[in-house]
Amino acid sequence: MSARTRVAVTGASGFCGGHVARTAAARGAEVVCVGRRPGPVGEHRFWDAARGGPDLAGVDLVVHCAAAVGDPAPGSAAGARMRAVNVDGTRRLLDAAGGAGGLPVVWVSSASVYDPRRDRSLVGEDHPRTGHLNAYGRTKAEGEALALAGGAVVLRPRAVYGPGDTQLLPRLLSRVRAGVLALPGPDVRLSLTAVENLADACLAAAGWPPGAYNVADAEPYARDAAVKQVLRAHGVRARIRHLPLPLAGTVARAAEALARLTGSEPALSRYAVDQLAHPVVLDLSRARGRSWVPRRTLSDYLASLR
Repeated sequence: MSARTRVAVTGASGFCGGHVARTAAARGAEVVCVGRRPGPVGEHRFWDAARGGPDLAGVDLVVHCAAAVGDPAPGSAAGARMRAVNVDGTRRLLDAAGGAGGLPVVWVSSASVYDPRRDRSLVGEDHPRTGHLNAYGRTKAEGEALALAGGAVVLRPRAVYGPGDTQLLPRLLSRVRAGVLALPGPDVRLSLTAVENLADACLAAAGWPPGAYNVADAEPYARDAAVKQVLRAHGVRARIRHLPLPLAGTVARAAEALARLTGSEPALSRYAVDQLAHPVVLDLSRARGRSWVPRRTLSDYLASLR
């Protein structure tokens, strides 16, 4: 991306999109924030990703960060909206961008697209993308399939954290009960993604060949040690206890059954258990081969909180 490039960032009022918009502006780009609410910088063009198509007139690059996130109950209104945004919204965005041969599109996906039934101790981009445990994984996989068919660059981060995060670390901290944080299964190695590393990849990827690329911090983290760091940095005194995996699965299935009756998000889901209980390490070779280097770490972020 060169200076004075006109970059459209969808979802720029959100966590990831906001960081992409600010990073692009800091590098001299003209930023067009496309979404329901204005972004942190640049021009605002209204677009509800669940309806209609965005106005992309006059832009040189599209970074699509807009997404419906969460872990909705099957058959719920939230699940229906997730499909409207993550799948149908992608189709409308690609139509507006002109498809293959039109505007370059960088589409932010998720490592949640990867099949949780297969070994993920080192996950390459060719790992199967089936067997999803919730609507988020399914709709992101369907949306990115459209993006790949349309000639986009697709980025697959895992567990994005950093300033402004409203999902990953806040949810983890909310699980502390009576000075105890129960984690499913034994300690495992996990890839995490600093939002600054993701934003850098989003802008660098404008020059990459179309296709899928994993993005994450340079090295995976030992789960328990990383969680202890997070707790200390937030001033939370809690002991980690390991919940047997079969018990965690039973509790998750019961919570999901209750959520189906109420239409609310389950207190614990099989997806949440899976994300914490099994090693998931992303192979970054493909992105590194494009000279991308992830520089930010979890320790950097936690040090900034002091």
